[in-house]
Amino acid sequence: MIDPELKYLSEPFLTFNNGQKAIDPRDGLMLFGPFSQKKIKGQKTIGLIGPAILRNRMLEYLKKLHAPILNSDRSIARPNFPGLETIFDIYVNFENVPQIDVSQNEIDKYLKFRDSHQRVHNWTNLYVDKLKEYADNEEIPVDVWIIVIPECIFQYGRPNSKIPKSADVINEGLSIAKRSSMQLDMFFQDEIDQLKKAYEFEINFHNQLKAKVLSDKIITQIIRESKISYEELWDNPEKIDAERKFDSAKAWNISTALYYKLGGLPWKLGDVRENVCYLGLVYKKTDANEKNKNACCAAQMFLDSGDGMVFRGNVGPWWNHKTGEFHLSKKDATDIISQSLESFYNNSGHYPQEVFIHAKTYFDETEWEGFEEAAKGKCKIIGVRIRENNTFKLYRQHQYCIPRGMMLHFDDNKAYLWTKGFIPRFQTQIGLETPNPLEVAITRGKSEVEIVCKDILGLTKLNYNTCIYGDGVPVTLKFAEAIGEILTSGKDVKVGVLPFKHYI
Repeated sequence: MIDPELKYLSEPFLTFNNGQKAIDPRDGLMLFGPFSQKKIKGQKTIGLIGPAILRNRMLEYLKKLHAPILNSDRSIARPNFPGLETIFDIYVNFENVPQIDVSQNEIDKYLKFRDSHQRVHNWTNLYVDKLKEYADNEEIPVDVWIIVIPECIFQYGRPNSKIPKSADVINEGLSIAKRSSMQLDMFFQDEIDQLKKAYEFEINFHNQLKAKVLSDKIITQIIRESKISYEELWDNPEKIDAERKFDSAKAWNISTALYYKLGGLPWKLGDVRENVCYLGLVYKKTDANEKNKNACCAAQMFLDSGDGMVFRGNVGPWWNHKTGEFHLSKKDATDIISQSLESFYNNSGHYPQEVFIHAKTYFDETEWEGFEEAAKGKCKIIGVRIRENNTFKLYRQHQYCIPRGMMLHFDDNKAYLWTKGFIPRFQTQIGLETPNPLEVAITRGKSEVEIVCKDILGLTKLNYNTCIYGDGVPVTLKFAEAIGEILTSGKDVKVGVLPFKHYI
């Protein structure tokens, strides 16, 4: 035991082109260029799929991305965007942009479906079927498909969404009893089988679409209508002026995500501890039934480079409703860690020296024995529990809250880490609330808790789906729920080992 000690962990550096370093991703990209600039550069083929009017607006937006986009309120937290080619040294081949039409009339037709399963299933198929058809007949290889969706899909393509009452509503669907019925119908069995397929998927357009294209390895970026054409969509001048403040931020985010999905690495950790691997365990119940123990398990592996892979484990009775925790059998624990270690070996020619397994719960004896068996003779493994703590807050006599990077060293294996708060680089805090810390505990294996906290702080800067200073949680946990939902959004989702970019 030690006396609790409050420490400040310096903001982790990121590495960019030519090994140059900066703490803010946007500073580093502007000054030095992306880390993979020498490998990923030049002309890229971007495909567009969606209704004609939205494809045209997306095409115009892509052209705008090639020119500077200024920040209207001059906020240092939202710097100007110099342009896609200026920052990333890539440009869209506008002479050849493959386009696929999704009929707005078809979208509007399914919008009238009262049954949410049928509505979302049909919406995703409007996009997925045409993407797969293009992939099979591949006339021009497409690096990334931008899926442009109208606001109605975003609004009514989510869990618990309900369409407004209307006289022309369509009640096509099956009752709960008929969805699982094995009784055959003499005249309409084919139609019933088609309707039943919709109930094999979760009511979530984003997750369902991502799951349906995983096996075809189609890389997608879903973009809402309001993100690129709010001036055409809204008629409220005050609302439009407020949204303009985020024009440069959206440009940074979309461009960074595109660059990553094109195969580039925008940045990597600056103070890299070589041959260290971070695993985030992902669990997701296969349905909401409290009595059902079945859950899907997967692991996200983040290399010292910052890039990631996702490994799907088995579906089994991992859920314990009494403790509210997931725990694997010894065999499945061994299998999923073995997959990760072999992937690391294939990538680098050797096993990592240390593997840090991040989870939101404790590890029980059985699953830890499985982890140790997989790592025996190959590497050292350390189990770390990370969860948000809202039992206390720290205040200081200052205009702004406690700085990001503060750590309350509680004992040899436990600390509280503030990943949100005052940021000296901006001379302000992000958000209005006094932030809560992350509770970090080394529950298995041995390591120094301060080193673990420094790693976690660095992992909050590896979200390549956005271009921000830092997240509140590390990437090992940031997308755990999202990946789990994609893997369980459909019945028997077929997927092998895929890079992280297929899921975000």
